[in-house]
Amino acid sequence: MRQTKLTIIFFSLLTLLSSCNFLKKSAGKEELSQIGKHLESVDKNQIDWKNKSQQYWKENLTPLQYYVTREHGTERAFTGDLLHIKDKGHYLCSNCGHELFDSHTKFDSGTGWPSFYDVHNKKNITLKSDRSFGMVRTEVLCSRCGAHLGHVFEDGPAPTGLRYCINSVSLIFKKD
Repeated sequence: MRQTKLTIIFFSLLTLLSSCNFLKKSAGKEELSQIGKHLESVDKNQIDWKNKSQQYWKENLTPLQYYVTREHGTERAFTGDLLHIKDKGHYLCSNCGHELFDSHTKFDSGTGWPSFYDVHNKKNITLKSDRSFGMVRTEVLCSRCGAHLGHVFEDGPAPTGLRYCINSVSLIFKKD
């Protein structure tokens, strides 16, 4: 009962903040074409991603990407471009290109964010306790670069019972 009340309060707060334009607008077409551009000419496995400066991230990410992945923000529900993708492929970290999720584990949770019931490889993510907004949640981070991806909840479908609720701007979709 307490968890349900906290969830309602959390989503009410998110709605209020969104209406106050605290949560930044969704990425425009120009910004989306820039997502992942800094990954095209580098050997993703040879870079020390965790020691990149905030300046590097500000120069190479869109403002919304930076807000979500580096400042632990959240994109507005139902605004992400990857929410309705049904093609087969892989979802990579938009900051460093690390493979995170597979399309066959994606499902429609009705929450407004892309949701997955499992990860590509458990070593590719880091889970961390998140006590923000008066709630206890589990934050999902990219293990290679530390980017905030979203949260994982224990209300997902079989076989795992998990719901990885992930921000679209923290991902790049690569079609098979």
